[in-house]
Amino acid sequence: MVIAFGREICCNLDSAESREWLVTNGIGGYASGTIANLLTRRYHGLLVAALKPPLARTLMLAKLDETAVYADRAYPLYTNRWADSTIEPHGYNCIESFHLEGTTPVWRYALADAILEKRIWMQQGANTTYIQYRLHRASQPIAIAVKALVNHRDYHHMTSAGDWPVSLETLTQGVCVTAFDGAAPLYLLTDATPEAKFRVSTPLYNWHYGFNLAAEQRRGLDCCEDHLHAATFHFAIAPGQSLTLIASTEKNPELNGGTALELRRTYEQELLQKWSKISESPDWINHLVLAADQFIVNRPLPKEPEGKTIIAGYPWFSDWGRDTTIALPGLTICTGRWEIARSILRTFARYVDRGMLPNRFPDAGGAPEYNTADATLWYFEAVRAYCDCTGDDELLSELWPTLCEIVDWHVNGTRYNIRVDPDDGLVYAGESGVQLTWMDAKIGDWVVTPRIGKPIELSALWYNAVQAMASFARKLGKPHNEYQQLGDRTATGFDRFWNDSTSYCYDVLDGPDGHDISLRPNQIFAVSLPLDSIPGYEGKRQETRYTPLLTPVQRRAVVDACAQGLLTSHGLRSLSPQHPQYRGAYEGDQLQRDSAYHQGTAWGWLIGPFVLAHLHVYKDPAQALQFLEPMAHHITAGGVGSLGEIFEGDAPHSPRGCTAQAWTVAEVLRAWLAVDS
Repeated sequence: MVIAFGREICCNLDSAESREWLVTNGIGGYASGTIANLLTRRYHGLLVAALKPPLARTLMLAKLDETAVYADRAYPLYTNRWADSTIEPHGYNCIESFHLEGTTPVWRYALADAILEKRIWMQQGANTTYIQYRLHRASQPIAIAVKALVNHRDYHHMTSAGDWPVSLETLTQGVCVTAFDGAAPLYLLTDATPEAKFRVSTPLYNWHYGFNLAAEQRRGLDCCEDHLHAATFHFAIAPGQSLTLIASTEKNPELNGGTALELRRTYEQELLQKWSKISESPDWINHLVLAADQFIVNRPLPKEPEGKTIIAGYPWFSDWGRDTTIALPGLTICTGRWEIARSILRTFARYVDRGMLPNRFPDAGGAPEYNTADATLWYFEAVRAYCDCTGDDELLSELWPTLCEIVDWHVNGTRYNIRVDPDDGLVYAGESGVQLTWMDAKIGDWVVTPRIGKPIELSALWYNAVQAMASFARKLGKPHNEYQQLGDRTATGFDRFWNDSTSYCYDVLDGPDGHDISLRPNQIFAVSLPLDSIPGYEGKRQETRYTPLLTPVQRRAVVDACAQGLLTSHGLRSLSPQHPQYRGAYEGDQLQRDSAYHQGTAWGWLIGPFVLAHLHVYKDPAQALQFLEPMAHHITAGGVGSLGEIFEGDAPHSPRGCTAQAWTVAEVLRAWLAVDS
């Protein structure tokens, strides 16, 4: 599948501005925008630099407003929406086509008999964006004026024009802009040769006011922003030639656009070559292999300088413990990038505190937040999947003391009342005002889905963890009976989750109001875990096989309940439409959106566990594969080339939330590989 659009999409503003592209640099920085080249989010920009990788993400280059002059006619190539909702100019009408070349977005502008191509990519490991213009076809040279609109703000914030003490230094190949004292300098450079007749003009303190960001307006947030016009680049391109603009925080980035582009292409080709040794897959899966790489970023630590982590989602999430441990198998192990999986596991082990992994790392730095009951338990599954695949007993031995410490804390009790109930072996978690499971929406002091008590997935994950520990202990020659006994107790107690009256499982036991009968997707993990119990992994290392928590009849009933009550084209709903608190639309301000976040909104990542559970119960790979097919279409909508975070529970299940989400990509890859094996 080639992801490409013609005029029917590119010149329809509604369609073009609803499709977003993304390029990343492997250290937390990125560039993102719409096919229409219209800013619709505060998170859009051509250089959002990670000044303290992978965080301190800062919008530095907001956009480029290009005007081409060809055969004495001016063609604005850009589009802006202003504060009064006026669209001016209508540069999107010049876009003849758009396609992805790997992850690199490519536009073709039709200007009379000329075709001008534009590409955008980033240098891996550097806060450097390349914007290359190539005159693909023409009967004479083309002149281009490019206005650089800059900023310097946290990527979550907005800017109103002010009296910034801007410093601008003219350089041989461009300019250096420093927004104010202490700001990181932005280098705007070109690879122009003398033939390009390059020159730069610098209209200092020229603010452009009132960019209307429509996506922010729909989300009930501040939606008008100002950007500073720092410089205009003027150059000419002859037919068959190219010129590249470079936006960087580095003083001496690679200036040769051709060299930089070849480095990007080589990097992505190597990723696909490694994947090709694992699986022969359709093009849409190959796109997801490249998308998977966009979430993997550096998190250097004093004792782990090559540390890695996973960005939960673009454009606004940082790295979260839960998202990292869930996404790790699909993004790294399934794609054969075992060294990265190893690094992430070692990195996060250093953050374990009182038997818990962090939930999130604040964007502004500071101490990690530990309000998660499941991230730590997902970590065991990540370690198990890695060790089963690689046989890396050296890492397992290194992590063993940390894993033992985690188990001890859970048995004895840790933060937020998280503890294993000695009576039934089930995991209890929760206290008023704190959100601990993945259903974690909170509005002020209101936790929308508190789930205090014994959430079903925590006990399923705990059972998986202690069974893995018993297996690890045997491999390392350690005593294992304690872990086997913990697992046996949980397996016996897990019978309490079955509800004969509904023929599916309770979502939470022993809550403040008793048992929660709501039909939610969390019970699917009692069938899908562990991965090696799923058909299709024959021939791979088989170190762990556990006794299922539910009977065969119960497992099938769980899958059927989720299929008939929660399944959508792009994931499982977070709550049954039959529930009185179901919210099928995800729209409006933050209160309205967060109220629906886990109350009916469909989550893309859940399609993976559902497919694996269905495969386990029905043993029909062809049918299981059909559940993934709609995702092949979704990569051409929303975030092109990737998979989004959430979808409305009601048809047509429009994409919402982050346009590129790590665990959605990961779980689709993991499920596809399991079904296709």
